[in-house]
Parts: sequence; C-alpha cells; structure tokens
Amino acid sequence: MKTALIIRHVPHEGVAGYREPIEAAGYQVDRIDVSDPAFSSLDLRAPDLLIMMGGPMGVYETDAHPWIRCQLKRLALRLEADRPTLGVCFGAQMVAAALGAKVYPGPAKEIGFAPVTVHDKEGPLRHVEDVPVLHWHGDTFTLPDNVDLLASSALYPHQAFASGRNLLALQFHAEMGEDPRFEAWIEQGPEDVAAAGLCPDRLRAAHNAHGPNAVAAGRAMIADWLDRLP
Repeated sequence: MKTALIIRHVPHEGVAGYREPIEAAGYQVDRIDVSDPAFSSLDLRAPDLLIMMGGPMGVYETDAHPWIRCQLKRLALRLEADRPTLGVCFGAQMVAAALGAKVYPGPAKEIGFAPVTVHDKEGPLRHVEDVPVLHWHGDTFTLPDNVDLLASSALYPHQAFASGRNLLALQFHAEMGEDPRFEAWIEQGPEDVAAAGLCPDRLRAAHNAHGPNAVAAGRAMIADWLDRLP
C-alpha cells in the first residue's frame, strides 16, 4: 500500500477534510508532530506522499523553532527527488523556502472565508474557483523559480503554486470547514482575529455558512491532484 505522512506543526492544524481523498486514493496515512523526538531522524524522502500542514510560526523564526532548519534541509532533498508533496499554509511557505524563495510578513492578516482567483482553469484548483475558502495567515513568500502560479487573492498574489505534477503548495485552507478544531484556531489566535477586523462570532457564522462547500471543493481539488500524480 502507498504511504502518506502528515507533518503536523501544532496539534490543532491537522489534515482535516483532506484525509478522505488521500485515503480514497489508496494511501495508508500516518502522522508525526514536529515535537516528537523521532521527527529529527525521519527521512522525508521515504513516504510516497508527504503532507505538511499549517502553524502559527514563521519560517524565519528559526531561533524559536530550531526544527525549522532541519525540516527545510530534508524537505529540499525530497523536492530535489521530485517526490509527491503537498504543503498547506505554513507548509506551503516551507516548500517555497526550500525552493529558495523568501518568506516574510505580509501587508495584513488575511483571515476568514473568501474565494481565490484561480489562474489555471483546467488544473485541480478549478474545483475551488468562486468558492469561499478559509484564509488564516499573515506571512507570504516570493514565488520560487520554475513554478506555476495557480491562484491569487487581492491581499496576497501568491496563494498557490505547483511544480510539475508532484508538488502542490496552497496558502489557503480548503481542508477546514467541518472540523471542530476550528474553535481552537479562534481560541489560539484572538490577536490575529482582531487584527483582521473580525470577531469570533462573525468567524463562526462564516464557518457555518461556507464550511461544508469549502471542504467539498477542497476534497475534489485534492482528489483531482492525486489522480494526476505520475
């Protein structure tokens, strides 16, 4: 059976809605937290599919999170080997950094449900076109060399990119919308919510209104991407 490894940077940011299409594609899913002592010795080239999820830290916060440097080095080896890799939010920023891009604080917090502008009308992201999906970040990145820009938003032009068929990086969270851990996101980031001009109740209402459609579109997107892997 094909293997998929989820790297979780904080407990409340898991694979959520993406688990269903990954398992349906025939992968045996495992997970490891970066706080696990075994994480530092893992060969990230080994799994058939690597999924790196989000987190509140910045890629540039290596003094506070020494594991970032270690993960970036091993991730670069996987990307050089062109092994199937999915990065979400912080995971996408890690992919960008491993490819030589600069990750830095953006102009404002982008939080809440809103659609992205999809540039690749025939690729997997066509499933999320015109669908409000969750955004929750304040960092961005320069676009790495030799990748295809797939989606943008008004605040953040680099919302998604791909390299060939084996690499997909997503700044937005189309996996979130039905996961009860969303409440932990609100509880863990009150300053971010306020900085975005929102309140918790407004976010909860948007989650209830848009979440199911966002997750359905996200699942279709991931299933489509997995189906196109060589």
